[in-house]
Amino acid sequence: MEEFEYGIIGGGPAGYTAGMYLAKQGHSVVIFEKDKIGGTCLNRGCIPTKSFLHSSEVYAEVVNSSKLGVGFDNLRLDFSKVVEAKDKTVDRMRKSLELAIKNSGVITIYAEASVKDKNTIIAAGEEYKVSKIILATGSKPRELKGLETDGDFIKNSDDVLNLQSLPKSVLIVGSGAIGIEWARIFSNFGVEVVITEMAERLIPIADIEVSKRVERIFKQKKIKFYLNDSIEKIEDRTVTLKSGAVVNPDFILVAAGRTPVCPDVSDCSVLGDACGEIQLAHYAIHQAKALTLGIPFDKTLIPSVIYGEPEIAWVGLREQDCDDTCQKKMLPLTALGKSWCDDSTEGFIKVIVKDNRIVGAHIVSKEASSLVHILLTAIQKKLSVDDLKELCFAHPTYAEGIFELLMNL
Repeated sequence: MEEFEYGIIGGGPAGYTAGMYLAKQGHSVVIFEKDKIGGTCLNRGCIPTKSFLHSSEVYAEVVNSSKLGVGFDNLRLDFSKVVEAKDKTVDRMRKSLELAIKNSGVITIYAEASVKDKNTIIAAGEEYKVSKIILATGSKPRELKGLETDGDFIKNSDDVLNLQSLPKSVLIVGSGAIGIEWARIFSNFGVEVVITEMAERLIPIADIEVSKRVERIFKQKKIKFYLNDSIEKIEDRTVTLKSGAVVNPDFILVAAGRTPVCPDVSDCSVLGDACGEIQLAHYAIHQAKALTLGIPFDKTLIPSVIYGEPEIAWVGLREQDCDDTCQKKMLPLTALGKSWCDDSTEGFIKVIVKDNRIVGAHIVSKEASSLVHILLTAIQKKLSVDDLKELCFAHPTYAEGIFELLMNL
């Protein structure tokens, strides 16, 4: 029976981060992974989706480039190459991660594992003795009653990554990050997209003005969406919504989020998606750092990003969370020279301020995924608006929009 100080079940962001930092501190660590190192993020989420998204954006930009003086004859889309690029990106990153884990001294066992007791893990018929167990068993796509996935007409976010050809039309159920990003991917490739959302607006967890702007952008892109609506019935691949609308998609993508996968075991630390808190890779990574290195982080200040053009990012309080003591200020991207140069003027930078300090930030803009961290730093370190006004932002940039916004407060 092999013995280790730490046994980690799950090789996703939480598991491999915890394992490598523990190993670097001199602890003996074994990770059990039943599938592939990297978890949902690398294999079935963030990375492959962003590869598809990048390809779709390049294609859409080329299709619409004539107004910028760039023309193409005989433009064609080879989706097999799109899939190949996605697979190469994932494989390259996985091999790099596997090498980093190996070099850190962590032992990886590729087998499904179960907990026998608080000091014993069983995998592939073998028992492993450990002093402590960390569960980082991840999550799986959430299924909706009546919309159980069959991998054919009803697909989940795992299934859609295995597409070998593009549909002509698709119905997306749900408008969270998964639904919005896939709507953008398909739309960029010329697929007819319809979204159904049970809430009264798209991206219901976002600031209300972010939702309104995304709805406007989607209308411009001819992405149809039905709010306060859901699927009533499906007959012969004809979908009828409760509103009475009829849709005939090639398939349905159920983008209803993910549900934790975690064995009911006591005396174990639980990290990442499995803990049922915030299901984001960066949250899982910081959980692991807090556990292994003692680095604290504020769980109320976890930035959210939805990728695509334009990017959507936010952190802190939303407008609908605030009372009369808060002040909001918004700068349209049309105020920035960089947005005109990039032909990317649709969006805004918005802050919510209380007692001369920023308490919320909401951005719809190119580079929003980076810009939000400037404001996150200000919020977490409790910098005043006057402190930020002393910073010199380069011109022309999107970041200078933050400075211009604050100067108007």
